[in-house]
Amino acid sequence: MDTNRRHLLGALAISGTAIGATRLAAAAPASLELQALKKDTDIACLYHCDFGDPNRFSQMLTNMNNHLSVYDFDTMRVKLVMVVHGAGLKFFLADRSGTPWEKDNIDEDLFKRAEGLAKFGVEAYLCKITYQRNKIDLGKTRDASFLKFVPSGVATVAELQSKGYAYLKSG
Repeated sequence: MDTNRRHLLGALAISGTAIGATRLAAAAPASLELQALKKDTDIACLYHCDFGDPNRFSQMLTNMNNHLSVYDFDTMRVKLVMVVHGAGLKFFLADRSGTPWEKDNIDEDLFKRAEGLAKFGVEAYLCKITYQRNKIDLGKTRDASFLKFVPSGVATVAELQSKGYAYLKSG
């Protein structure tokens, strides 16, 4: 096949357009099935967040940062995830209207801190059952690549533990 610069640039432009269109269509976080969860590092830990107390959430983020610091924030050595359900979801919603937490005033720095941890491989697994039971549209979730939907928060806790993740709960 004859490949020249014009063909290559054209192909890149077309694929870039397709990628851009895909991103626009996929505003909500990705969904993970339980069987897709795995342990890639020797040290792996899940932090269980089923609470809505901002001070407790802040402490959990501090604990996670401290945890990562011991391993020099090296994503090849340590993997941390948050499993979030119940009132913990409120910290990850862009729009809380029509939710049990619509009147809650939440400091935006809490999400920014969680997002900062994502730079070191931290992911947050958000429970679809909590969304369903509270009639919350998945589209109300913040658009951030570290957020993933899971079928059930408590099932995800058990699945990760069965795969060797340690369990921690702050507070």
